Amino acid sequence: MLKKSLIVSALVFSLFACASHAKEAQKDEDSTNTYELLNIFGEVMERTKASYVEDITDKQLIEAAINGMLTSLDPHSSYLNADDFKYMNEQTQGKFGGLGIEITQENGIVKVISPIDDTPAAKAGIKAGDYITDIDDETVIGLTLNEVVNKLRGKVGTKVKVTIRRVNAKPFTVTLKRDEIKIQSVKSEIKNDDILYIRISGFNEDIDVAIKKAVDDARGKLKNKLAGLVIDVRNNPGGLLDQAVKVSDLFLEQGEIVSTRSRNEEDTVKFSATAGDIATNLPIVVMINEGSASAAEILAGALQDHHRAVILGEKSFGKGSVQTVIPLRNSAAMRVTTARYYTPSGRSIQAKGIVPDIKVKQAKIEEIESYDLNISEASLKGALKNEQVDKNAQKDEKKTDAKGGKKEIKDYQLVRALDMVKALYLFAQNDNQHFVKKEEVAEEKTVVVPVPEKRPVYKGKKAGKSKKGRK
Repeated sequence: MLKKSLIVSALVFSLFACASHAKEAQKDEDSTNTYELLNIFGEVMERTKASYVEDITDKQLIEAAINGMLTSLDPHSSYLNADDFKYMNEQTQGKFGGLGIEITQENGIVKVISPIDDTPAAKAGIKAGDYITDIDDETVIGLTLNEVVNKLRGKVGTKVKVTIRRVNAKPFTVTLKRDEIKIQSVKSEIKNDDILYIRISGFNEDIDVAIKKAVDDARGKLKNKLAGLVIDVRNNPGGLLDQAVKVSDLFLEQGEIVSTRSRNEEDTVKFSATAGDIATNLPIVVMINEGSASAAEILAGALQDHHRAVILGEKSFGKGSVQTVIPLRNSAAMRVTTARYYTPSGRSIQAKGIVPDIKVKQAKIEEIESYDLNISEASLKGALKNEQVDKNAQKDEKKTDAKGGKKEIKDYQLVRALDMVKALYLFAQNDNQHFVKKEEVAEEKTVVVPVPEKRPVYKGKKAGKSKKGRK
């Protein structure tokens, strides 16, 4: 028996030893292959320098090789030389030179994620989803993303010609004048006298502070009349992860905001909300479209999963990956995808985007001229007059009629969002009032209706059953 056990132990040990040797052999083989491939790389580089039709430097070849290695992984990984790294830092700080456009590559074609508000690109009418095919009459198909960005950038005041292809539209060319892009990431105003509209164009530094200030100012101005909020992240290409988390936290009391998961489970990071909702349960509508990406999708996904906001508009871009920027020597850096984003319910944003609760496509609408053909009670001969008619309202109506013409509503999605906030607010108010009335009625019944001290004396057949009712 002991002999059998020793034999089995020996076999198990030999299996482990074989597996260990196999792993070591595989590791050695991989190392050998790596060195062989590096030798091939060096040989290709030398032959290219010697044979290429034009002179080319070692720096150009090596940087192109590094960038090719990273961009072959996915559209968002890339090598950043010193100038590119400096430009990226300027973007996150909210000031840089260029056209004001966020782009990516899709199957080798340059696609617009979104134009930035109040920039040359936005003013020229470039839209999310447009494709850039030529810059200064030269095709950009086949160029790397960094090469395209470098062609679009230039000195402030210089011009660049861009050819745009748009789905279901004829290709067109626009000439843009480069400008110093100063991003005001947060803008706010009061709409319809009682709704706070907050426009977030990018998740740059300290925008959570600006949003909190906007809400505080609106409360101070409107006092108890603030009906709700509309948060507009349409054509928002994203930005800093920590800012997406902080802005989401402003409107959540507790729970997960977003998690990032890499290929190693132990590297999973979860971001959670802290107590305190600056909107104190007022209704919120978040507006998204195909230009809403990355950090904008984190905000929309978190508020949607926690049922804190209604998401309105069109499906978002679907950039659910995390890029880590790693500084390198000589002021360069590499940007590499290290994880994926997941919403609180565990949904991956990558390539799927956020689907709105209420789908509303952008549309052009205008008031239809009635030519006074509408007939109402007031039009009928001998109709009774309303003694409560507001004279001021009549004057305002006459002024409106005197202006004439058709009134065009430019932002149909925003109109729908404002209506939704107002509807949710009124529903909540009516529900609260109904509940209070029920309590008041119940309280009155308890106080007003007296409870008899003695049972009443009944006459007739039934009265005979009660001892107190007998004669």
